[in-house]
Amino acid sequence: MNSLITRKTFIKSNHFPEPGSDAERTLFNDIQQVMKKQYEQVFSDKLAERTVVIIPSLTLDMEILSKIKGALHYEERMLCLLMLLRMPLTKVIYVTSVPVPEVIIDYYLNLLPGITGHHARKRLTMLSCYDSSVKPLTQKILDRPRLLQTIKEHIHNPETAHLTCYNITPLEKTLSVQLSVPLFGTDPDKFYEGSKSGGRKTFRECGVDLPDGFEDLHTREDVVRALAALKRKYPGLRKAVVKMNDGFSGDGNAMYRYPDVPVDDQLEQHLAATLSQQFKTVAKDVSEELFFEKFHDMGGIVEVFLDGEIKMSPSVQCVINPDKNIDIVSTHDQLLGGDDGQIFLGAIFPADEAYSVSLATEGKKIATALAAKGAMGRFAVDFISVKQDDSSWRHYAIEINLRKGGTTHPFLMLQFLTDGKYQSNDGAFITASGNKRFYFASDNVSNDNYKGLTPSDLIDIAMFHSLMFDGATQEGVMFHLVGALSEFGKLGLVCIGSTPERAKALYDRALEVLDAESAG
Repeated sequence: MNSLITRKTFIKSNHFPEPGSDAERTLFNDIQQVMKKQYEQVFSDKLAERTVVIIPSLTLDMEILSKIKGALHYEERMLCLLMLLRMPLTKVIYVTSVPVPEVIIDYYLNLLPGITGHHARKRLTMLSCYDSSVKPLTQKILDRPRLLQTIKEHIHNPETAHLTCYNITPLEKTLSVQLSVPLFGTDPDKFYEGSKSGGRKTFRECGVDLPDGFEDLHTREDVVRALAALKRKYPGLRKAVVKMNDGFSGDGNAMYRYPDVPVDDQLEQHLAATLSQQFKTVAKDVSEELFFEKFHDMGGIVEVFLDGEIKMSPSVQCVINPDKNIDIVSTHDQLLGGDDGQIFLGAIFPADEAYSVSLATEGKKIATALAAKGAMGRFAVDFISVKQDDSSWRHYAIEINLRKGGTTHPFLMLQFLTDGKYQSNDGAFITASGNKRFYFASDNVSNDNYKGLTPSDLIDIAMFHSLMFDGATQEGVMFHLVGALSEFGKLGLVCIGSTPERAKALYDRALEVLDAESAG
């Protein structure tokens, strides 16, 4: 009762604690208490009244994020959550930097099973900042008191409303307080647990394998010392990876190739003198100077580059619920590109049956440790898995992403469209009708020839060539990042099939159709 009075007092007065203050932290903790009650009484009831406020802000380093082609349109990836409108008393408020074209909204609403687009549209409020600048969306919202007030007016009952965000930082915490609505996610005070450095410590605590290396580094000199120490320990080591603590999609990483120099007392001096020649950032537009400037600010790690004749890059997606129970919701084999396989391109679901069950077991260990540290919500753990001589697989945990990621929206689309569930005990996804489903997904389908294709053009092409998702067969293609298509020639695909081969065939056909339709 006291927390409710406090919250109502603040929201009525429209006066809030200073961002980052102890008073804000206290109020945020009070608001978060509502989350457990909602989880117990609202989340499991499909006919419960609720309001979900979706803030798809990529609240990351803007200078690094700006190097990603069409980054502003990544806010569209969470449009998969419009599928929540399949529950007839659920309201959704979705806020973006710039307006989402109505044809894209209509595309998602017409995928809803058992609900008409008209019925869903009445329960959907789309709001925009009309601001295409590089500032985080959440900052844009906080800078607009009238927009904040509009959001509040559409939240009829804060006791049954919650915020869901791409990632949670102090900005999202402030937004939660000013809206008096809880966040389904980890308190940003625990940000370190999801950083590259914090992740390595958690892996050790759990007894999970990880690449040898060093964390909590901040300077160029720290990096040189770490590289030298690894070379001394492994004289045959050829490559190492340098990672910022808070990188995104591999763009906070750099590769280091060891020069042919003696492993002697002068090793540090040799490596320092040749660092620029041997050091290469993954993001082509990020200079060495900018990299180390960001590395100094946020910290980072150095670890060995894992070699293996046969190796994969799988991930495990988990949800820590407000009651601290853990769900292993999916596993994926990640598709990585770039010169050294450091850039996330897409995913195959589920992960290979040869190791998906053992992978989930390792993920559960890490999720259990994070739950004990106070983490909550949806997150992922990335691994490098190396096939051993006895044909078993050894999984090395490489990073924790305490946020949504590139594998979140494809899986949620599959789950919402089929009402199915992933079974971590055998690595299979089973639909409500008892059938297995698989998908092949990519965030980075890119071709300069696609530039100029509007969202309407894409929908027309998809319908003409029967690329749309078919609710009867529960197979087909879903598009996302559609807003990036005309300007950047870039979009995303989720191709669902009854077999892995069928899913890949749908993906190949979609590319074939797009290439043919956009050919000059």
